[in-house]
Amino acid sequence: MSNYLNTLLFTVYPYVALAIMIIGCILRYDREPYSWRSGSSQLLRRKQLVWGSVLFHVGILFLFFGHFVGLLTPHFVYAPFISAEAKQMLAIVAGSIAGIICFIGLTMLIHRRFFDERIRATSTFADNAILIILWMQLVLGLITVPYSLQHADGSVMLALSEWAQRILTLRIDGTAELVAAQSWPYQLHILLGLTIFLIFPFSRLVHMLSAPIRYLWRPGYQVVRERNRRENPNRIPAE
Repeated sequence: MSNYLNTLLFTVYPYVALAIMIIGCILRYDREPYSWRSGSSQLLRRKQLVWGSVLFHVGILFLFFGHFVGLLTPHFVYAPFISAEAKQMLAIVAGSIAGIICFIGLTMLIHRRFFDERIRATSTFADNAILIILWMQLVLGLITVPYSLQHADGSVMLALSEWAQRILTLRIDGTAELVAAQSWPYQLHILLGLTIFLIFPFSRLVHMLSAPIRYLWRPGYQVVRERNRRENPNRIPAE
């Protein structure tokens, strides 16, 4: 029973979550393009938003790319430059700093959303749920730090990297055992991470796929409306 459950959670569930994420995003973008947005509440209350948003986004982007590169880069690629032990220690230190920064920012955003009456009244269940889930995922990630320090040889990092790479390359033999052998915080962290992929298309997280890169080179101002009052100062504007 235990082996069956491990296979279901750590071999089958990753493909279910990724498939729903990909198909769901395509369908949402095709059928509900106007819902593809971040749903900012800045107009309702700017206080706490700037600092909370900046800290959260800086931390989460660092964590995302850190996990992406760390888990999906084969050991033989970086072995000539850095040992597994050093790589794991680097991941622990950098990940802890980014995790704390992200945790502070997200906690500020949660406080703002739940304790401001106007924002709470305009928030949906999905808005609130995704913030809580991300907060729990951050807490689990920080909990794994002491466990990682107990395995300074890099064995945990190598095992989890092997699991992620096998899932991605469809080499499913032994994938469940790689995660089942780890401590509970790692298992819950992986399961909740897969759940975030699962609910990704149904939340405001989809705006991550449409990063406004063009804003980096647009002018610092926007012309919303322009009138030439000198030509006809008494002209009544069109409705």
